[in-house]
Amino acid sequence: MTYASEQTPAAAHAPDAQATRILPVTPVTPVTAVAQPSPVPPVPPVAPVPPSLEDRATGALVGAAVGDALGGPVEGRTPEEIVKRHGGRVEGIVGPFHDDWRTARPLAPFHKGDGHVTDDTLMTHALVRVYEAVRDHLDAYDIADHLVPDLIGTPRWIPELEAEALPVQRIFLAEKWIVARLHYGHADPREAGVGNIVNCGAAMYMAPVGIVNAGNPDRAYAEALDIAGAHQSSYGREAAGVFAAAVAAAFVPDATPSSVVVQALRLAKDGTRAAIEAVCEAASSVTGPESAAALLRAAVAPFDTVGPDYRNPSLGARRPSRLHAIEELPIALGMLLIGGGDFRSTVLGSVNYGRDSDSIATMSGALVGALRGAEAVPTEWSTEVARASRLDLQAPGAALAAVAREVFTRDRARARTHEQAFTAISAIPAMTEAVGR
Repeated sequence: MTYASEQTPAAAHAPDAQATRILPVTPVTPVTAVAQPSPVPPVPPVAPVPPSLEDRATGALVGAAVGDALGGPVEGRTPEEIVKRHGGRVEGIVGPFHDDWRTARPLAPFHKGDGHVTDDTLMTHALVRVYEAVRDHLDAYDIADHLVPDLIGTPRWIPELEAEALPVQRIFLAEKWIVARLHYGHADPREAGVGNIVNCGAAMYMAPVGIVNAGNPDRAYAEALDIAGAHQSSYGREAAGVFAAAVAAAFVPDATPSSVVVQALRLAKDGTRAAIEAVCEAASSVTGPESAAALLRAAVAPFDTVGPDYRNPSLGARRPSRLHAIEELPIALGMLLIGGGDFRSTVLGSVNYGRDSDSIATMSGALVGALRGAEAVPTEWSTEVARASRLDLQAPGAALAAVAREVFTRDRARARTHEQAFTAISAIPAMTEAVGR
């Protein structure tokens, strides 16, 4: 067969038997257009629901208590001593540092460990009860009128003593000072803290102030400074204000560890601000939990008056100064940054730092709980601490959240009254000028 282009004209019209043979044809079914499904729009990610006020309040107080209980048994120790005693880093609730804790100095007869909270939590819960009684903002006079009677007049279960006793029989000398100055010395509550040793004693229980002033760091700072005047002076009092402000800042719905530190730095003064700045800068270079303690300790050392041996303070320890700071708050904020808001990482970093580990972990635990809510705190820890310490860890948070709502309602009414008064006052010059013309 040749291509058509090669055929002669005559041949082109000649029939070809092969070419004209009829082949069977398969019928073709018409194709009906099938409607294509509309593209399904992607489902937008569901934004996590921020924890409620009640959840954050509970998280802050439960987190503080758990941090306290985890840090208690290694208080006063170095990271190296902790590793030697426990065969590695502490990873949860552990027993006393000494098997003969009943007689071992310097902590006898306190049973630190096994999930027992210390005076940090006892004082925190005592301050919650003051708020429950007053149901408004507090000042130094409320410490004299409510906190001191609570410490010396109402027996409570003291986990470290494994007995019911008056809280004043457990608290440290710096806290006994409140009783001596206010109950026996009748000092002006606003000035009673002058002369006390300068330490973290006031700061360690200021989380409730931040909760009542949730979202308002400035108000928390001012209120804590007023309250702490009955207990501390100098940088001990300053740390109380800054810690309360940090807790309040952690309640902001979109708060992060970094935003909490920013608010703390904005309000902090003198050596306290410098120490927080130095520690948080050092935290940015931490590559792992093992290096955290050494790097943060080196950063805070120039501002700490206690010295390298925690059990043997320097001669200049705990004296008023505008150049120095307590160690606990800057370290807690540094651990918050390193842990990224994760409770285990943050609190265990605080615990394994040693030195005043229970107070450091109390502060960092409160901050993470305020940021993330109660679910951030591992249930196995909070359940065991509540059982071992014979404490209801949930009730104080719920009670304080109710107080916070009442205080906020009062604050709004007070603000409206002020607004109306100022509007009237500010209109007076304009009216006077109009009359004069």
